[in-house]
Amino acid sequence: MDSMAFIASGAASRPTASSLRSSTFVCATFGNQRMIVAASRSLLARKAQKSVRGAAALDMKIRVAVVGGGPSGACAAEILAQAGVETTIFERKMDNCKPCGGAIPLCMIDEFNLPPEIIDRKVRKMKMISPSNREVDIGQTLAPHEYIGMTRREVLDAYLRNRAIEYGAKAINGLVTHIDLPKGKEDPYIIHYSDYESSTVGDNNTKTLEFDVIIGADGANSRVAKAINAGDYNYAIAFQERIKIPDDKMKYYEELAEMYVGDDVSPDFYAWVFPKYDHVGVGTGTVVDRPSIKKYQAGIRERAAEKLAGGKIIKVEAHPIPEHPRPRRVVGRVALVGDAAGYVTKCSGEGIYFAAKSGRMCAESLLKITNNGENLPTERQIKGSYIRDWDRKYWATYKVLDILQGVFYGNNVAREAFVELCEDEYVQKVTFDSYLYKTVTKGSPLQDIQLLFKTVGSFLRANAFAPVDVNKF
Repeated sequence: MDSMAFIASGAASRPTASSLRSSTFVCATFGNQRMIVAASRSLLARKAQKSVRGAAALDMKIRVAVVGGGPSGACAAEILAQAGVETTIFERKMDNCKPCGGAIPLCMIDEFNLPPEIIDRKVRKMKMISPSNREVDIGQTLAPHEYIGMTRREVLDAYLRNRAIEYGAKAINGLVTHIDLPKGKEDPYIIHYSDYESSTVGDNNTKTLEFDVIIGADGANSRVAKAINAGDYNYAIAFQERIKIPDDKMKYYEELAEMYVGDDVSPDFYAWVFPKYDHVGVGTGTVVDRPSIKKYQAGIRERAAEKLAGGKIIKVEAHPIPEHPRPRRVVGRVALVGDAAGYVTKCSGEGIYFAAKSGRMCAESLLKITNNGENLPTERQIKGSYIRDWDRKYWATYKVLDILQGVFYGNNVAREAFVELCEDEYVQKVTFDSYLYKTVTKGSPLQDIQLLFKTVGSFLRANAFAPVDVNKF
């Protein structure tokens, strides 16, 4: 459920992968004595080097399992494979169609070197629709080259995963069913999985493989997280219908996305109509009233009925979306990324960029602390690199969006005020710049003060326009 709603995040640049280091022992000798002396010196040097690194040195590079082949897992595998680390991706469904708005920021296209053909639509206009059906058009602050990319997850995920495979990652089409934790400090993890490629009817073909490090990128219902007792988190249910609408109506959504707010479409989030390649994605989500998700989906269908008239449902999707990071994101030599770690922002519900970014940051941290895969990392090292860097860069972003969701999505009065504020050009400029480039945009102090008074005024006016929630009486 990705959108442009109030995102403030730090800029990030991708460091190049470290070049591979070869450990070759060459000795030209003229006698056994010289060979013994040289070998002794080499052994002492390796012991000293191991002591300095503070980690277990290996005879070969570490073996990394990436469980989950979405953006977070694929981007982690790509970095590791490029560095020559033995990397295996486990993905149970290679054509997975996750129920997701599919919006990605402009900066992601360049940062992750995404080709134009995976972008279905370039959204340059958005329409915010309030509980009273007040419509506010936003997007006039965008430059001609700026847009929000709309993707289909099955297309985006497959591209990122295939790119990792081209760099040397091995892909296994299978389901991870169980993980045996190491008994000793340097012992491997044993992954049990059902191999779908070689299984036959009535035979689940369970196999096992050993790994030194595991990256859990297997979504909100992460089996990796359960295996390491990472703790639970609250989650939303996202529900989406893909609807094929007549060409004349599809023309309306050519560069336009819609966001609806109101108790009828979600008690604590928003509903959306996002354009795809040849259809629209129509969906909603909620945390506080998950059992009623179909009622809220009916609400968005009713609100957008005229624009969707003559449409045919071609696919129905539902999926849990995490609401906050897990209590433990690193345990031992296992690290969680993406939805498995809980990296979805509140207020906007953005997850694609942060999933890909977390996978990349985790992999880069592993290469750094393991000397490009030559040493076993420790839990302390992974936390001190990957988790520390992630929290420093994005903790404030998640906190601010958490507050904004509580302020503006709590009732129809707040939602009316929210839509009115979106009409302000200054709000649009700060919002789009923050979302598109993942940078904290410095605003004008005077305009910030003016915005404060506008917010108060919007709340006061919203009391007169917001629909009454009869369920509260």
